[in-house]
Order: sequence, then C-alpha cells, then structure tokens
Amino acid sequence: MAHIPLQSVRVPETDAQTSYRPALVSLAVLYFMMGFITCLNDTLVPFFKKGFQLTYSQSSLVQFYFFLTYGIMSIPAGRLVEKVGYKKGMVLGFAVAGAGALLFLPASLLHEYTLFLGALFVIAIGIVLLQVAANPYITVLGPAETASSRLTLIQGVGSLGTTLAPLFGAAFILAPLQEASSDAVQYPYLGIAALLAIIALTVSRLRLPDIQVQAEEKSQTQGRSVFSFRNLRFGILGIFCYVGAEVSVGTFLTNYITDTVHITENEANGYVSLYWGSMLVGRFLGAYLLKFLKASATLATCAGLAIVLIGFSINATGYVAVWSMIAVGLCNSIMFAIIFSLAVQGLGSYTTQASGLLSTAIAGGAIVSYGQGLLIDHYTWPIAFLLPILCYAYLVFFGLNGHKSSLAS
Repeated sequence: MAHIPLQSVRVPETDAQTSYRPALVSLAVLYFMMGFITCLNDTLVPFFKKGFQLTYSQSSLVQFYFFLTYGIMSIPAGRLVEKVGYKKGMVLGFAVAGAGALLFLPASLLHEYTLFLGALFVIAIGIVLLQVAANPYITVLGPAETASSRLTLIQGVGSLGTTLAPLFGAAFILAPLQEASSDAVQYPYLGIAALLAIIALTVSRLRLPDIQVQAEEKSQTQGRSVFSFRNLRFGILGIFCYVGAEVSVGTFLTNYITDTVHITENEANGYVSLYWGSMLVGRFLGAYLLKFLKASATLATCAGLAIVLIGFSINATGYVAVWSMIAVGLCNSIMFAIIFSLAVQGLGSYTTQASGLLSTAIAGGAIVSYGQGLLIDHYTWPIAFLLPILCYAYLVFFGLNGHKSSLAS
C-alpha cells in the first residue's frame, strides 16, 4: 500500500507562521462538525426506537452502520487522501457528509428506517475521510513529543460539538417526536447539509501548509512491515476498545437515565450533553497537563477510573447512578489522543498507513454498541455495562504494558 510519510514530514519554515492559523482554524471547524454529527446519533437512537417501535439492538443499528463505515472505508479513504492531498480530502469529506445529510429528506418523507441507515452510512463515509486526513495532519503541525497535547486540544473543539448536539437534538428532534413519524429530522439535517456545503466551499479556498518529506528521516523505518511495530498492533485494539466503550455508553445513556430516574427521553437527553461536556472540559485541561504528565500512565489511570465509575453507577440508584455514569465522559476525554499518538510514535513513513489502520479500528463503536444493545434486550443494564468495562480493562493494560517506548516488534 502506498503511503505518505507524516512523522517524517514538515511544514516549510518560511511559510509556518502564515499558514498555521488557517490550518488550525479549519481543523477546529472540522472537529466541531465531526463531533456534532457523530454525537447527534445518540439522539437518533431513542428517536428511532420510539418512532419505529424498535428493540434496543435494532435502534443501535444507527451506531452500527455509522461506525462500521470506519472498518470498511478507512483504508480506501487513506489511499484517496494520499492521492488528492489533505486539503482536497477534507473538502471531499465535508461534501460527502453533506450529501448524506441531504438524504434524510427522502428517508423522512417515506418514513423508512432502512433509508435512514443508508443516509447515515453516506454521512459516515464523509466523516471517515475527514478523520483519516485530519488526525495525522495534526501530528505534523508541531513537535512529535507534544502530539498528544496538540491532538487533545483540537479534539477539545470537537467536544464543543458533542456537547451541543444532545441539546440541539432534545430541542429540535426529541421534543416534537411523535410515534410513526420521522418529520422532526427533516429540517435539522437539511440545515446540516447546507452548513457542510458552505464549509466545503470555504475550506477549498483556504491556503493550508504544504507537507514535504525529509529524506533523512524517511530511512529510519524503511523496509519493515507496518505490523512489525508493537505499539501499533496493541494500539489498533486500543482504539477499537476505546471507541466501543465511549460510543456504547453515550448511545444508551438517554435510555439508561430514563429507566434509572424515570424521566422522559427529552429530559434525559439533556444529561447526555453533560457526558460529552465533561469531555470538553477534560480535553482542554488535558491539552495542558499532557505537556508534563506521562501519556501512557495517564491513559491507564483514566481507564481505571472509568471502570470504577461504571461499576459504582450500575450498583447505585437514582441520580447518584446518573452522575457517576456522566463522569465517565471526563475519563474518556484524553484517551483517543493518547492511544493514537502512542500507536504511531516513531513510525516515520508508515504513519499514514498506520492512521488508516487505526481509523479502521473505530469500527469498535459499531460492534460494542450493538453487543451492548443485545445484552440490554436479553438481560439487565448492569450486565450490559460489563462490556464497556472489559474495553476499559484492556486500555489499563495498554497504558501499563501494551505500549513500549522502543519500536520493538
């Protein structure tokens, strides 16, 4: 597979000062929209469950098909980005996601759940393109040793989108919800489609940093299989487990809160924004602290705390259980950036190829959330939440022993 060397690339020094600002602004907008659109799925799950009278596992197909796209499209998307470049890759990603949002109109008019899933699949293709282009691109815009901090900071902007999405969904989608009707999603997604089209046009006119290869760094890892890198192998499973746990908790949080404290889905969805909002706080705080803390130890600590909080929540009652589950978002805040940065550390010219593989592992959001939906259908909430607990347990291992500072195979 062809690849663009990213760890072994640089922005020309003469252009750095003038080109960094539009690049960072465009990446911030990109992450905001990725977060907003992705987290809006958490609203669609209870919306479709009630509107189409679905089981938990059937409603979780929203997340299944959305995140399955990462498993199918990440590597092809990586190849496409290599050919067209990062700027065109981002523009194309926004355009494809906008087309998918536009498909919500015929799906709503026909009131067909399968058409909504197809529209979400198209949206996800666009998000995959954005993700594959953006994650490694951020690692280039500064020193490698602060990559975790930099990626966490940009993801903090994305968390603003994930925080606002449940509030938007509660006001414009869940509030007007009527059974056997899907009209409430028409105008919100038409608005999203229009906004994405405007962003795609704007980004296409921006001047972004030109990425060049430094030949002296390229040779450090040349001649090895990408799977010979231990950190990457363990990191792929780490991304799978992290995204699976984060998505499954967020996906069913509205229904979990509804069942726990007996309030409406509309009211419960407001608490979901606090789950994602805690990630917003944690990411901005983490962007600063990760300049001083050891990334791998921080990952293990946060994953361990997530296990404690989930365990406490499923054994508690009332709002104590609710707030304990919401607090898991704070633990999640810096995990993706750390796992990604540790997994690609020292890969040099293999970084883009590795990014495609790591993005493929985001399919964990599909597998784990659907698995948890099946467990809820057949057992209880405490048993269902054992699945994300197992995911976090692996992340404790990755932080303590899975990642090594050397490139040992």
